[in-house]
Amino acid sequence: MYLIRKIGIVGTGMLGNGVGLHLLQSGFNLTVYNRTKEKTIELENKGAKIVNSPKEVAENSELIIIIVKDAEAVKEISFGDNGILKGKHVGLTVADMSTISPLESKNITKIFSEHKIMKLDTPVMGGPNLAILGELVLIASGDKETFDKFKDVFEEIASKIFFLEGNGTAHLVKLSLNLQITMLALALSEGITLMRSASVDPKIFLDILNSTNFKTGMSENKAYKMIQGKFDSTFTLANLRKDISAITETAKVFGVKLPMIEKADEMYAEAVTNGFGKLDYTGILAYIKKINRP
Repeated sequence: MYLIRKIGIVGTGMLGNGVGLHLLQSGFNLTVYNRTKEKTIELENKGAKIVNSPKEVAENSELIIIIVKDAEAVKEISFGDNGILKGKHVGLTVADMSTISPLESKNITKIFSEHKIMKLDTPVMGGPNLAILGELVLIASGDKETFDKFKDVFEEIASKIFFLEGNGTAHLVKLSLNLQITMLALALSEGITLMRSASVDPKIFLDILNSTNFKTGMSENKAYKMIQGKFDSTFTLANLRKDISAITETAKVFGVKLPMIEKADEMYAEAVTNGFGKLDYTGILAYIKKINRP
């Protein structure tokens, strides 16, 4: 059944590469484009067709999964020269897995609709390690009939799926989830820093925290790497900072004040400016360590 499914991916960073590898392992026909071709080598070696533009992805696909940096990148690969619109055909559907604001998502959906292309919002939770196993959590919104048409693809990508009504809703949830990630990383970093300030092993703090109801996946896994100074990236600090900015901008549009995420935006911006952007987002601990040096 999967061999008749012609799937495209535009954007093969860490997440896109993981999604693509799993789809190939599951027997899907995959066409791929990435601006930096070196990032498509592993997919090509596993059987993906590599093309030179989003237009060619569209021409060879019935469903295109977009996984790029931000809304501007989504618009460029969708509506720019040799973009997805240039390769449109009957039945083409786009699923945007990027993390963008719900307002940008609605505007992008509107433009696709004007060109008779269906678009779904499909952001995910979970990094490349879960993507390659098909164990992401997928939040979807848009037209239910269109979603059901490609449900087999989404069920292959994700172990849990939540479908929500209304264009942009899934992206709003994704930003709210990334708000939680931001606060957890900061809370762990400051707790670890406070322990170290008294020359107490922060592992004690983590062990006790993880014996309570306040434990999280981050405190049970990434936090132990944090205290070892290991910040190998599955989701960069710079990318989280980009999402934090989307959260603050979205809050302004809805007329709500979110003081903690506004402060976090400042901290992450300073961390990027000071050269920590390529670290994992938990590398905010390294930034906090730096500003506490005598």
